Amino acid sequence: MKQICVVGVGYVGLVTAACFSDLGNRVIALDVDEQRIQNLKKGIMPIYEPGLEELVKRNVKSGRLTFTASYEDALKGAEFAFIAVGTPSGVDGNADLKYVESAARSIAENMKSPLVIINKSTVPIGTGDWVADIVKSAQPKPIDFAVVSCPEFLREGSAIADFMSPHRNVIGSLDLDAANKVAQLHLALRAPIVITDLRTAEMIKYASNAFLAAKISFINELADVCEAYGADVKEVAAGMGYDARIGRHFLDAGLGWGGSCFPKDVQALVFMAKEKGLNPRILNDVVDVNYDRRKEVAKNVQSMLGGSVKGKTVGLLGVAFKPNTDDMRDAPSVDIAGDLIKAGAKVRAYDPVAMEVARPMLADVEFCSDPYDLAKDSDALIVVTEWNEFKQLDLDKVKGLLKTPVIYDGRNIYEPARMKELGFTYQAIGRGSKNN
Repeated sequence: MKQICVVGVGYVGLVTAACFSDLGNRVIALDVDEQRIQNLKKGIMPIYEPGLEELVKRNVKSGRLTFTASYEDALKGAEFAFIAVGTPSGVDGNADLKYVESAARSIAENMKSPLVIINKSTVPIGTGDWVADIVKSAQPKPIDFAVVSCPEFLREGSAIADFMSPHRNVIGSLDLDAANKVAQLHLALRAPIVITDLRTAEMIKYASNAFLAAKISFINELADVCEAYGADVKEVAAGMGYDARIGRHFLDAGLGWGGSCFPKDVQALVFMAKEKGLNPRILNDVVDVNYDRRKEVAKNVQSMLGGSVKGKTVGLLGVAFKPNTDDMRDAPSVDIAGDLIKAGAKVRAYDPVAMEVARPMLADVEFCSDPYDLAKDSDALIVVTEWNEFKQLDLDKVKGLLKTPVIYDGRNIYEPARMKELGFTYQAIGRGSKNN
């Protein structure tokens, strides 16, 4: 049993703390937000993630997982301290490291014994060296420490499975002994371990997310070509995906990516490249193609409704940026709703999980109790988030509730031929529907 401190109880921090405690370690999770800590002590989760609440409660009950707002308490006896705080985009696109800096200083001021400090947050290249300088300068008296980069590769909605069954664990440090200690901590996960230097580990995280974002933008651009020529992008993606050099994952055409990782990580990588005088042409296009997807939705729905949505009611099926999460950060639904409202539409929405989080961001949107309540008296529906419960709706019932049977499928969850057979005015993305 190792003693671990995890700083930050957001998506990454709370999942990391819960999973390491479930592996038999003693974990103290710390956050400076005292209300969030008090809620966790009462079993109230700050986020929705499938299986997380059960995992947290089980390990709290066992005594392996505890919560505190005190650095002194969290670091007492700790061998490892994970920094898992937010690194939001700054005004210029670079990652804002104020929370990382605060965590590093607080760790330095409160550590009482040798410590391995592990950056779990996604941070720009060179941050590990910077954290080491902060800790060294902020210590009241010199105590041995090492800084290790161990970037996370967790997907919201499947974070626990991703932690427990990772494709790889990347560990970077200039201190081989510290890197080996962190590697030992991950051995129970039985996954490949990549040990490298600090800066390379930090770059692996950005490179991975940027490449996945590029795959999504690529298939979305290809979807426009498919649409123009009457091809089906879903079948194209399936055919491409059988090639082991390409793979099927992240080749789903739709409304593009959002959330907390892809947008800020691609933008941060663009910033880093430009800072060194480089011209990241592909990365710039990846961003532009992605956000162009959202701009087209309101225009397409207007066309489907005879050229205007003024005075019409449009329903959004889903508002979270992806299914199995309540995360609204950079969610396409916010931009789509805004465009529709500007065009004169009344916008309604339903999401199985994210509505409470979404309300402050969608103040002019009416929220409904279920998909059928949403369809009732709406002029059109837009599939924004591909929640499973939307995939097998009673479409005959939906059609009967709609004022006009119009569906814009932003996630390609329905089959065009079937929708045509049912009598819907239906448009998907890149499936040749304009040519059918």
